[in-house]
Amino acid sequence: MTDTLPYAEVIGDPITHSKSPLIHNFWLKALDIEAEYRKTHVTPDGLAAYFLQRRADPDWLGCNVTLPHKIAVMDYTDDPGGVRARIGAMNTIASETGGPLIGTNTDAGGFLQPLLRDKWKGQSAVLIGAGGAARAILFALSSLGVADLTVMVRDVAKGQALFDRAGLKGRVIGMTDPLPACDLLVNSTSLGMVGQPVLDLDLSPLPASATVYDIVYAPLETDLLKAARARGLKTLDGLEMLIGQAALAFDIFFDAQAPRELDEQLRALLLAAD
Repeated sequence: MTDTLPYAEVIGDPITHSKSPLIHNFWLKALDIEAEYRKTHVTPDGLAAYFLQRRADPDWLGCNVTLPHKIAVMDYTDDPGGVRARIGAMNTIASETGGPLIGTNTDAGGFLQPLLRDKWKGQSAVLIGAGGAARAILFALSSLGVADLTVMVRDVAKGQALFDRAGLKGRVIGMTDPLPACDLLVNSTSLGMVGQPVLDLDLSPLPASATVYDIVYAPLETDLLKAARARGLKTLDGLEMLIGQAALAFDIFFDAQAPRELDEQLRALLLAAD
């Protein structure tokens, strides 16, 4: 690959853990598309300079956005799809040279894909966290018609603000409060990620039919998922959402459908890279 190839990338702080380049470059190779996908470390105070530089690069197709930029990037983008009002966070930005930066969110669709595939029909959910990913997931859950929603957060005010901006009603509890019974438990935080504190929860209130969904993918087998499997609960790991949202972004960047029939091979590649 050379620097003259069209490229997209993922930005974040930190970024070394990102598996997005493995995913997108696997698909590009499978489809014989002459382009590449990179990862670039961008700090919060470097966002303005980053976008100024990239907009002038004719080879740049856009970027995915990970922690902690999913809310801050909205200050730099156009929003023709109303993502700012509907979700309040962006994780995918597309560009035409010299033109506007178009922001959207593929997290919500990526999060939903395994639930729709498994025909999940629950009525209640507990969402851990109130950041950019949580905004997309709350939007996704509400679109499924999940009316019994609880947000578990360190800062109760942030949890209530999450509901308020989404125009939804629900309960807000602290991280040390007992976990309520629910059909779906989702961790949208970085807790349990390599280098981060463990997410230590008592899962005993969950019914045997519950699903535990952890969007952390480094490590893939988090302590939360280990505890859920020990109880015989259905689990969904971080690669589910990661691959799902990446497929939607791949179409935006490279104008091609990701070859999802190769998901098994892709999973094996990602697991080998751990």
